[in-house]
Amino acid sequence: MPVFPKNFFVGAATAAHQVEGNNLHSDYWLMENMPHTSFAEPSGDACDHYKLYQQDIEMMAGAGLNAYRFSIEWARIEPREGRFDAAEIAHYRDVIRCCRKNGLEPVATLHHFTSPAWLIRKGGWEAETTPELFARYARFVAEQLGSELNYICTINEANMGVQIAAISERYTRQMKATAAKTVEGGAAEGQVQMGIDLQKMMENRKLAVMENEQLFGTPQPHVFCSSRTPRGDELVMEAHKKAKVAIKSVAPRIKVGLTLSLHDIQAQPGGEENAAREWWEEFTHYLPAIESDDFLGVQNYTRSRIGANGILPNEAGAETTQMDYEFYPQGLEAVIRRVARKFHGELIVTENGIATADDTRRIAYIDLATQGVARCITDGIPIKGYFYWSLLDNFEWQKGFAMTFGLVAVDRSTMARTPKESLHYLGHLRV
Repeated sequence: MPVFPKNFFVGAATAAHQVEGNNLHSDYWLMENMPHTSFAEPSGDACDHYKLYQQDIEMMAGAGLNAYRFSIEWARIEPREGRFDAAEIAHYRDVIRCCRKNGLEPVATLHHFTSPAWLIRKGGWEAETTPELFARYARFVAEQLGSELNYICTINEANMGVQIAAISERYTRQMKATAAKTVEGGAAEGQVQMGIDLQKMMENRKLAVMENEQLFGTPQPHVFCSSRTPRGDELVMEAHKKAKVAIKSVAPRIKVGLTLSLHDIQAQPGGEENAAREWWEEFTHYLPAIESDDFLGVQNYTRSRIGANGILPNEAGAETTQMDYEFYPQGLEAVIRRVARKFHGELIVTENGIATADDTRRIAYIDLATQGVARCITDGIPIKGYFYWSLLDNFEWQKGFAMTFGLVAVDRSTMARTPKESLHYLGHLRV
């Protein structure tokens, strides 16, 4: 078991839509409640964290954690274009102050996949107007909450749309070649670090067109986690840069960065060129947009083996998680070391975790991953913290509530919390 110094962040992470519940003005709320949705179930009350945040923060503090990464929901703050909700900004102020009261550093994320529905009706994340609209929201949050925050992540997994575009293309090829066998759909899904159901998306595509038209005014709404075009990728980076300028203009002392979804990309014989291209798409080509950032949020769950014909399936007999990821916690250290060769600011592990019903495997995963983090620190890599994903067994997007990433179990009929041993294990990683 590694032991980190007192000023090192040892925390847990959540995303607003996945835990708060009743995110009524967001794009995802509309999509998951469509008659022909690709979601296994709607989020509903989720984990009711919107009401129970104080209990959850006190539970983290009691276990020994000293930091909490959470997201501020844009769709709550600006439910209608240009109309900011004072009550909602007050809510997140209360969350931040509750963290401070309990000795937890609040690390806020401004966008964690979900967007206001009105933004999607204006063209979403492929619209030229979106970067400026996002910056306006970021400025408002900084004006209202900036005096109480030291760290802001602008955008969570800014590269997710690019990853989904690649996975969708690969899965489409699989469908044509194999008549869309379910097992191969699962293999494809295991290559993207969020809960998606590609097969159901493909089956429902035609049925959803009319419903999308009714809800968003377009048969193909460009939500943040849609397959992203090259221009859309540029717009996300523009949104980040404009938001950073807006935040710094209000509160220059705040450290600002974004997070990226990163695999430990391993070239197998004959796959060297493909592996280099995968890393360029996943990380390297973002460097011009982020190299001056105060920090980078590193998010890793597993590895990706690349052969001569692209991504390879898991090796025979490999342990896999509920998400079909290979159990590979040592990937985190490899990713940190590779990122640190090019990005020279502070690094924060903003997500790392495992979906499993066996908490002993969660503890083993955390142990191996954090040992790697400790070795990186010993070698002089500037790592500020480690946030496990996730605090709660939450709403894992299209997979619904079946994926149990949490350090804490949630009885969704009563919302009762049951801390797992892994929560206490994580809390004991500090001096």
